[in-house]
Amino acid sequence: MSTSAIDFRIYFQEPQAHYAEIEMNIEQVEQDYVDLKMPVWTPGSYLIREFARHLEGFEAFADEQPVAFTKIAKNTWRVENPKRKLKIRYRVYGFEISVRTNFIDADHAFISPAGTFLYPDGLLHHACTVRIDLPESWQQVSTGLRKLPMEANSYFADNFDILFDSPIEIGNQDIWHFEAAGVPHEFAMVGGGNYNKRQLTEDIQNIIETETLIWGENPNSRYVFITHNYQNGGGGLEHLNSTVLGASRNAYHIDSSYKNFLSLVAHEYFHLWNVKRLRPIALGPFDYEQENYTEGLWIMEGFTAYYDNLVVRRCGFFSAKEYLNALANEFNLVYNRAGHRIQSAAQASLDTWIKQYRPDENSINSSISYYNKGAMLAAALDIYIIAQTAGKKRLDDVMRAAYQLFYKKEQRGFEEYEFQQLAEAVTGLDLTDIFDAAHDNRELDYNRFFNAVGYEMIDLNRDSQDLSLGIRYQQQDGRLFIKNVERGSAAWDAGLNVNDELIAINGIRLDTEGKEMEFLLGQAHEHDIIDLLVARDGRIRTIHSPLRRSSRQLWSIQPRQNASEQETALGKIWLSINT
Repeated sequence: MSTSAIDFRIYFQEPQAHYAEIEMNIEQVEQDYVDLKMPVWTPGSYLIREFARHLEGFEAFADEQPVAFTKIAKNTWRVENPKRKLKIRYRVYGFEISVRTNFIDADHAFISPAGTFLYPDGLLHHACTVRIDLPESWQQVSTGLRKLPMEANSYFADNFDILFDSPIEIGNQDIWHFEAAGVPHEFAMVGGGNYNKRQLTEDIQNIIETETLIWGENPNSRYVFITHNYQNGGGGLEHLNSTVLGASRNAYHIDSSYKNFLSLVAHEYFHLWNVKRLRPIALGPFDYEQENYTEGLWIMEGFTAYYDNLVVRRCGFFSAKEYLNALANEFNLVYNRAGHRIQSAAQASLDTWIKQYRPDENSINSSISYYNKGAMLAAALDIYIIAQTAGKKRLDDVMRAAYQLFYKKEQRGFEEYEFQQLAEAVTGLDLTDIFDAAHDNRELDYNRFFNAVGYEMIDLNRDSQDLSLGIRYQQQDGRLFIKNVERGSAAWDAGLNVNDELIAINGIRLDTEGKEMEFLLGQAHEHDIIDLLVARDGRIRTIHSPLRRSSRQLWSIQPRQNASEQETALGKIWLSINT
């Protein structure tokens, strides 16, 4: 392995002010000009984030002499007439806490490469090196990039796709190593926490072994977990041979929180296969300057959202009841959004660029998450395959076959119809109904699937007489404001608006905790008309609204009474623990 002619250096002059300095060297420049670009988004997080807005102080030199440059687009700098060794210097600002953006302070630096490194137009395929100058008080670097031998804190990427997919943690993180599925793994904990290294290592080894068993092989030669611990944290982002996770530093000893963290680990690690290798055609190679559209995120993220909790169950961390509650929550999250009648799973996938990461007050009425809906559809597929093949096949077999065909053999992405065709070939089943359901707003009869393995879905609120206006409200500066108005609810029809201040109800002033509202709803009757005194943009008005039964659903998945022995046996296969 030789070093490349494109070299980056990262150093920190003012980390306490949230800046990193970047130096880029390009040798053997032969063009009359070079266009240097910064990605506008980062893979795995489908939103145009405009990373270039955090770049400043751009300078260009050829053979150490300043040369002219022009910013010709929001993310593009054109350097004129270099034809020599080119050096670029700039700074990036990073102070956004997330798994996908730069964060730099006096304690550490998290470097998201897509928001940090420029690339020469037309040279995404080019190899490059990254050298990191550590501040005196920092000792550690954690990244999935390959380390350069004999050079401290220096790394190599075969191309910019790999560079942009390899986050870098720099500081004094707690690092330990272990092996799982025959692969060396590194765990880097940032920000402290009450985690138990031994227990965490054993549990994550179990997850890795279980997922490797599903897919048939582990594609890594090395893997890195980077976990940022906050007072309250969460979220994750997958990468080619690493992941970045968010967690609450003092919640590892809380059973439910710890199991949720294990589910997050299982989710992001599952992406090693499902998204990073097995993928729709649209998701690679990437165009870093614009949206990369696909309707297939319900498969990539939705199936992964199904498997994360299922893997935790197979590892024995979830009881059967805990797992079924987690699965039922996917249904509750979808069915308690009026948007599930408006947007399909495929539409949600395509619209992720404008909706998933930009929620507003009307999102509950107009959209769903392809994570939740995709998990529902994956559950239907898995159960249907198990039931129809008498337990001889399941969704695992489909995923493994797709990985072998599209990624290993044909080395390409897939179209959805190809994925369906392969699934039907592997199982010998017609899966049209389930795949079609991803593209329209009709709902499958999910009990048709659950009943076949001895379970049933029950809406525990189906006989509820609870009344509701169909609003959500929140306290702000000692006052109550409407946060959401549910489509088709009494408040929707009566004309209550988001941001209306709720002052009084039927002549009684509302308290800031909403107790008066709860009391009235508990005493009133369906179809009663109530008078709401509200302030809208400073103007007082009274709105008359009827009361209706709450549309809130509370789904539970439970063993079905009178299930046959065969159905019960199939259910045991579905929820089996690895032995």
